[in-house]
Amino acid sequence: MCGGDPTRTLGPPGLKRILLDGAKSLFPGYFALVMATGVVSIACQFMGLRPIALALIVVNWIAWPVLWGLTILRAVRFRTLLMRDISDHRLAPGFFTIVAGTCVLGTQNVVVIGAVAVGTVLWWFGLILWFVIMYTFFTAVTVRARKPTLARGINGAWLIAAVSTQSVVVLRGVIDIAAPPSEAIQFQVIAMFLIGCMLYLAIIPLIFYRLTFVPMSREDFSPPYWINMGAVAITALAGSILLLRGETWPLLGPLLPFLRGFTFFFWAVASWWIPFLFGLMTWRYLWMRDRFTYEPAIWGMVFPLAMYTTSTYQFDRAMGYGFLDPVPNVLVYIALTAWILGIVGLIRHILRIMRGAGAMVVTPLD
Repeated sequence: MCGGDPTRTLGPPGLKRILLDGAKSLFPGYFALVMATGVVSIACQFMGLRPIALALIVVNWIAWPVLWGLTILRAVRFRTLLMRDISDHRLAPGFFTIVAGTCVLGTQNVVVIGAVAVGTVLWWFGLILWFVIMYTFFTAVTVRARKPTLARGINGAWLIAAVSTQSVVVLRGVIDIAAPPSEAIQFQVIAMFLIGCMLYLAIIPLIFYRLTFVPMSREDFSPPYWINMGAVAITALAGSILLLRGETWPLLGPLLPFLRGFTFFFWAVASWWIPFLFGLMTWRYLWMRDRFTYEPAIWGMVFPLAMYTTSTYQFDRAMGYGFLDPVPNVLVYIALTAWILGIVGLIRHILRIMRGAGAMVVTPLD
């Protein structure tokens, strides 16, 4: 082998190997990268950090098609592995990030650059994906002959089912601001908001039971548990968006008092989770001295931090309070810092893979 940086000798065989290995081992929840990037971008837009918000749109329009390409390649070349993951209680919930990532990308484009047409296309695409993934997942894990115990089978990633549902609601809510959509779409959006609430309320007792009554190692306190907070944060955001549309969407009028109370409930629950989750992370990484390393699931922690920032900003306006501004003004920098740390970890991870592939490529310089 030649000396120097092996990535310099990386040719077509090495690139092909990287793509195939990447598709084969693709984490089902990797679209959380798009979710996290999109929500951080939206939060930056609201907090006056527009150059960052615009830059993150570019990042997402690179990440989203790349992840779709790897997903399609996996479906074609590694179908058996894909089907295995779909019925896996721990991995299958990650597929909901495909729906949420698509809808968050649409919301990002509408909010940051006003691309309503792009958002509308992504909403319809996300809605179709929601039906396909929602019923494929719950059917697959229900009919599976051998099921894991509750301790081994459930984690915070299950709540991405609720996140994906509310992401459809949020995107439609930012599309139809000036004029209401048809009554059929209004009806559907309201119904999906309530379905998202149901999914959270049905799943969170199982997760809370596992946290408090089932012995867990420090490795079990992984980033997906931040979805416990992210799922209620996006539910509060969806409720806030619907409240803000109350004057223009006729079907919302009679439901506004109910929506106001329910939205407050979910925002309060999201707020309750934050100190608890920070405490668990402090216990794992400082008290137990566990080493922090990059993993694809890390985006499941970045997304909730940014989502709570955006949710609080909109919640404050929907409720008419006006005194919660300091919360998103501070949290946006925490979320942005978490995103930067995550992207640095991802870049280092990719470079390690490229060096490994380049070291296997025999070049004419041998």
